Amino acid sequence: MKFHLNKKVIAFALVVSTLFMLQSFSEARPDEPEPPKNLKVLPKNISHDDLIKVMREFTASLGVKCIACHVGTPTADGKMDFDFASDAKPEKETARHMMKMVTAINGKYLKKIGGGHFEEISCVTCHRGNVKPMVSVDSLPKQEKH
Repeated sequence: MKFHLNKKVIAFALVVSTLFMLQSFSEARPDEPEPPKNLKVLPKNISHDDLIKVMREFTASLGVKCIACHVGTPTADGKMDFDFASDAKPEKETARHMMKMVTAINGKYLKKIGGGHFEEISCVTCHRGNVKPMVSVDSLPKQEKH
């Protein structure tokens, strides 16, 4: 009888320890970034590194910082705490429309003409480091006449 009781105690201990291990594996690691939320144009399974790369391309192409599209609250240490999932800023929806437009231009038009001789466009194609796209001759930098 004592041997049978020990088996139950050991089995119970194994079940509890297994459940504890499974719970610890399923929790987010402190060194791993939280997965992005509210992605509507970018792939939902985009890696953190790829998402940061895309966002850096946006900031460089438009000459802006994160606050241009994302809601930010200043913290006590002078930094910003961002709510990246929020859709409160209309600029974020504009960015989504622009991303769809760029994808359409590249996929529907540029790939079908020129036998692959055209470079794909991106934000910088029109923005050139400015928030407002430079789409007219008047937007071009002024050159001295010789």
